[in-house]
This record gives sequence, structure tokens and C-alpha cells, in this order.
Amino acid sequence: MNRKNDNFFFIIKLLIAGIFLFAGISKLINPLAFVDSIDNYRLLPYLLVTFFAIVLPWVEILGAVFILIGKWKKGAALILVMLSFVFLIAVGSALFRGLDISCGCFIAGENATKIGITKLIENIFLLGMTVGYYLKVINEFSLKSLKKL
Repeated sequence: MNRKNDNFFFIIKLLIAGIFLFAGISKLINPLAFVDSIDNYRLLPYLLVTFFAIVLPWVEILGAVFILIGKWKKGAALILVMLSFVFLIAVGSALFRGLDISCGCFIAGENATKIGITKLIENIFLLGMTVGYYLKVINEFSLKSLKKL
């Protein structure tokens, strides 16, 4: 791979890690507001809402840290792809159902961003970035495996 591609994917990695790190930390700061944000989507029973409100921020933070340090980056990248897909589905579902709610993505509570077409587009880009990064990571592992033969 050439130098430009390496720089591009390094920037993508930093963007993905920064987004998920910031999102995870912001959810830990105000966990009760995050519980309300998840519940507002009306997709899960309340017991699962509470479970996801506890677990999700840590998954985001650990996924970001692992792709930054390069430890288990293949698994971490796949987890971030799956999270991005779930976020896209949740936002799309809320938009389709006409819910007037905050996304709970970065800031929970009264200052949070509302669900709308802009949030849907942001989630499409996030999914695209995570998928692109994951495919690059998979390609790296495939090339390393071939070189060992």
C-alpha cells in the first residue's frame, strides 16, 4: 500500500477512535440521561435499556483504545462496525417513526442533538468509515498470513 493510503487510513483510525472515545466518555459522565436517551428510542425493554446504558459506553471506549494501540484491532474494528450499524438502524427507525427525540450520541440531556436527516447522514458516514477501516485491517491480516506461507 502506498504512503497516501497509509496516511488516509491513519486519519480515519484517529477519527473513529476520537468519535467513539468521546461518545463513550460523555455517556459515562451522565449515565441517567443516557438511560433516558436509549429508552426514548422505544426499541428495548427497560431492563435491557439499563444494561446497554451501563455496557455501551465501555464497549465504545475499549474499541477506540484497542484500535488506537493496535491491540486486537481486528476484533475492535468489527465491534465498532457493528455499533455503527446498530446506531444507524436506531436513528433511522426513530426518524421513520417520527420520534422527536435526542440521539444520546455525545451529549445526553437537554443539550443533546435531535434525531433528523443530518444525524442519519452522520451515522451513514460513521458506518462507512468503520467498514472501510475494518476492511483495511482485514486486508493487513490477510497479507501477513500470505507472507508466512
